[in-house]
Amino acid sequence: MRVAVLACLVTIGAVCGSASAASAGTRVLVKTRTYEITGTTGLALMQSMDRKGPKHGFTTRAIAQTGYTVDWDLDAGQDNGVCRLRRANGTLNLFYTFPRVASTTTPALQKRWTRFFAGVRAHEETHGRIAKEMMRATERSISGLRIADDRSCYKTRREAQRRIKATYAAYEAKQIAFDAREHRHGGHVEHLVTALIKP
Repeated sequence: MRVAVLACLVTIGAVCGSASAASAGTRVLVKTRTYEITGTTGLALMQSMDRKGPKHGFTTRAIAQTGYTVDWDLDAGQDNGVCRLRRANGTLNLFYTFPRVASTTTPALQKRWTRFFAGVRAHEETHGRIAKEMMRATERSISGLRIADDRSCYKTRREAQRRIKATYAAYEAKQIAFDAREHRHGGHVEHLVTALIKP
């Protein structure tokens, strides 16, 4: 499961004088949280996740979750009416939430849990990978942006925001499509749950 927030912190100035070529850079900050579950069977562990997992909507809970926020700090300046993007620094804050077994398990259950958890982690890290790809694609879309006849840099600011939002929307569609494939009936997540529950 995935939760995402896009925050465009756009600070574009209209400074006269020469404007250097755009410099861009993105950074990724990752935090991992866990919640404790208990049980002596695979079914009991699933029931514990259903009670304690991260909220997904108003009434349901997820097994695990990937959340992220995106911030862009942009700076532009104009020279002879041409506004150029001089800096585009993006920050992706990734938050993973995973279950952690806090009770003693049999070797057989531990083996099934290890396989289950590896699948869950791979699923969430794919959400993270798509978010990282989104950052790189956004950087490419705004790097080198320049607009003539824009002494106030208003057009440049508006175009940068449009490109950021368009890239975000395209990658949100990829996130949704990935979840749809994984969570469909007979899909990967169902197989993981079935393998955990059935000895």
